[in-house]
Amino acid sequence: MSETRPSLLDPTELEQQLGELLEWRRQDGRLVRTLKFRNFAEALNFVNRVGTLAEEADHHPDIALHNWNQVTLTLWTHDAGGLTILDVRLAREIDALLTRVRSEAGSSGHADGK
Repeated sequence: MSETRPSLLDPTELEQQLGELLEWRRQDGRLVRTLKFRNFAEALNFVNRVGTLAEEADHHPDIALHNWNQVTLTLWTHDAGGLTILDVRLAREIDALLTRVRSEAGSSGHADGK
């Protein structure tokens, strides 16, 4: 028996859901956030922790580790062809993870790249 996947968020729902995700931008029907870390090891550690969240949620973002200390996360529901509540939930979980990681590093350890 297959699990029912959520449908695409309509524009009104999407605006409501994205209201608190201020650091995420919409690009080509996807949610994107780029983060900058102090070094490669911190960036890689964050990627691995996001991977754990993604496995637990059974919802997997595209993750790029680039320029030795930057991570770009791209969320969309592949099988729905756009943004669903799964993307919003995972973005919130990633934001909460980033808050914890910053706290562990003494709050100055990470800065978002624009």
